[in-house]
Amino acid sequence: QVQLVESGGGLVQSGGSLRLSCVASGSIFGAYAMGWYRQAPGKQRELVAAISSGGFTNYVDSVKGRFGISLVNAKNTVYLQMNSLKSEDTAVYYCKYSHSLGIEYWGKGTLVTVSS
Repeated sequence: QVQLVESGGGLVQSGGSLRLSCVASGSIFGAYAMGWYRQAPGKQRELVAAISSGGFTNYVDSVKGRFGISLVNAKNTVYLQMNSLKSEDTAVYYCKYSHSLGIEYWGKGTLVTVSS
């Protein structure tokens, strides 16, 4: 079992910044990836950014150059630095842990609201 706890969401003005954190605890081992997904009202959940335990990253095109994902292995914590926020970034942001064996866990989410 892996537990994920997100924090850092909130209300921010357009153009502002937020940093999301996700702390993982439990059976974390081997090769894995952690990612941030988001779901806006009436829309499907989408991948925002992901990082592997080896440090490889990928981003959805809409956040490239504005968001940065990082992983501190020693703390089992993944961060999402979000800069130049736009109203369309408003969503519930979820943390996901994916092990190479196909096991996945989700956090409960943290709300990010960007006011224009």
